[in-house]
Amino acid sequence: MTPWQEILRCQETGVDLILVTVAAARGSVPADAGAKILVTREGLLSGTVGGGRIEAKAIDEALLLLDSPEITRLHRWNLQQDIGMTCGGEMTLLFERIAAKPPWHIVVFGAGHIVQALVPVLTPLSCQLEVIDIRKEWLDRLPSARNLQLHHLDSFEAGTALLTERSFVLSITKGHGTDVPVLKEVLTHFPAIPFVGVIGSASKRAALLRDLRAAGIAEASLDRITCPLGLPIGDNDPHEIAISIAAQLLERRSAGPARNSP
Repeated sequence: MTPWQEILRCQETGVDLILVTVAAARGSVPADAGAKILVTREGLLSGTVGGGRIEAKAIDEALLLLDSPEITRLHRWNLQQDIGMTCGGEMTLLFERIAAKPPWHIVVFGAGHIVQALVPVLTPLSCQLEVIDIRKEWLDRLPSARNLQLHHLDSFEAGTALLTERSFVLSITKGHGTDVPVLKEVLTHFPAIPFVGVIGSASKRAALLRDLRAAGIAEASLDRITCPLGLPIGDNDPHEIAISIAAQLLERRSAGPARNSP
């Protein structure tokens, strides 16, 4: 994997890191200009700037930069005088902070048949996935994954406490009666949320909008509801529906805020 691929992977998985590059080298040195290392809070991730004391010093400096408000630092070290090495060359190292992207946060209300098929499709993606249900037996059927958190709560709508203004929300609960309280809470507290999808038909959408209007939800927020959920592809098999939902989520994420706005 190249340094740039490693950087992209770290950004998408929420890991801050420091890119250290040998910007210049003179005399007897253990690495040439252009050599690189990547450093996270766990230490050296990949690459080398010569090993030994110079690399240990570079890692220490990178860790300091991670906890600093600075974005870049430039250090020129005489290897003998500043580092204590026997070679007498000089190296200039550029330190650059690369911040992680905000994680793609997907919150799913419900853990029934469609969600059982959907979770294995979503967990390999660069996202943070949370599933909420009042039925522990359905949550227990889901596979474990490092980016998956399960929440057994007394009510579906209690799960809205997990949301942020950037969350993607899927309401796939037991039915209309449990979807409406979830949507009311979501749209009341996060009226500009980027995506709210609800499983169901066009007639269910009409019923949802009627009940949410009666609950005082503004029309601009109602326009954010995607129902039926999923692209119009495939049949009614839960696995095909899951693929259509995942494809729609990727489409909306790629479109960005302009497409997701009403």
